[in-house]
Amino acid sequence: MSQLMVVSMLLFFVLSVPVAVAIGLGSMLGIAFDGQMTWLVVAQQIYASLDKYPLVAVPFFILAGNLMEAGGISERMVTFAKSVVGGFQGGLACTCVLTCMIFAAVAGSSVATTFAVGAILIPAMVKHGYPKPFAASLQASAAELGVIIPPSIPMILFAVATDTSVGELFIAGVGPGILIGVALMLYVWLYARVNGYGKNDGDGRLALWPALKQAWLALLMPGIILGGIYGGIFTPTEASAVAVVYALFVGIFVYRRLNFQNLSKTLHRSVVSTAVIMFVIANAGVFGFLLNRAGIPAALGEWLGHIFSNKYTFLLGVNAALFVIGMFIETSASIVVLAPLLLPVAMHFGVEPAHFGIIMVVNLALGMVTPPFGVNLFAACAVANLPIERLIRPLLPFVGVVVACLMLITYVPEISLFFKELVYG
Repeated sequence: MSQLMVVSMLLFFVLSVPVAVAIGLGSMLGIAFDGQMTWLVVAQQIYASLDKYPLVAVPFFILAGNLMEAGGISERMVTFAKSVVGGFQGGLACTCVLTCMIFAAVAGSSVATTFAVGAILIPAMVKHGYPKPFAASLQASAAELGVIIPPSIPMILFAVATDTSVGELFIAGVGPGILIGVALMLYVWLYARVNGYGKNDGDGRLALWPALKQAWLALLMPGIILGGIYGGIFTPTEASAVAVVYALFVGIFVYRRLNFQNLSKTLHRSVVSTAVIMFVIANAGVFGFLLNRAGIPAALGEWLGHIFSNKYTFLLGVNAALFVIGMFIETSASIVVLAPLLLPVAMHFGVEPAHFGIIMVVNLALGMVTPPFGVNLFAACAVANLPIERLIRPLLPFVGVVVACLMLITYVPEISLFFKELVYG
């Protein structure tokens, strides 16, 4: 049964069947072939997959990110970031990375980050002389931070799929997010210096204090969300609802950028994005149930235990496999299907669950910027109005930078676990 499920799912992927549908059809073929289960199992497992309290945070964080874009919050974050790092050659490119880091501390979505920040900064970088393919590649790569710096929707999915603490995963993402952000800023600064770009990046830049006065309400949002979570005021799920309320209040009553027309469009876009993710989770839940029933996790653990002699070779093999998988399978589906299979093996080799969760999220985030199914690439191409093939060459160094950071995150667990131990002991 399990072989039929996996092979049929991969075949559907090759035939360009949508990911969620391919997983669901593979599961149904497995049930039909097994002959010992009724179709009622499908409905039961779909309900069980979605009946999890932490998943409530997914639609709220998606909506919060879209409201930040429509309500002018992201625009003020860009202004503040430019006042901090935009005063030197290459500063506008660094502004792109820093804004994505700030925006990520609320949105939890890389695609939302790409559209919200890219719509402002890709045209600005082109105006300042940066090549458009470079600007779009930078935006697509920096937007990965949307799922690495907490809060993060993929981290919530990992926690739900493996019964891990959402809060511990969130705090474990802080160190890796800072590392990747600093590494990307260092690379774009060197790139601008070597190639002579961005000499006028300081033009139109506000001083730090005026920019802070203009953006303080926008910057207060990440502080409220993360401070509330780790201060014990509310849970990560409750924080998502607080983010929506705050974004609505600021967008409607303070910045006055939200009205009935754009609010309606924002709600519609958020509902569609949420439905896509939930449909993947529902079908992956059925698939995972059937694999567990067939004893695949235990068999996989035993097989991997024979192949790899220690955790270092295991983590290298997992990273290589996840890098390839992330290129072809959507991140949410990969996490929901693979995390319950791989985490027990990782724990057998002595890898801490939160650390392994960060490794998975960072690795699969690379799939968001690698062809053929990189969602960030398509979003950046849409904003920059470029064909995807124009982005491949300038994208390669960014992928290299993130891969180098991934290796450090993998083999230096303190990068992920330092803040976790600090907060949780």
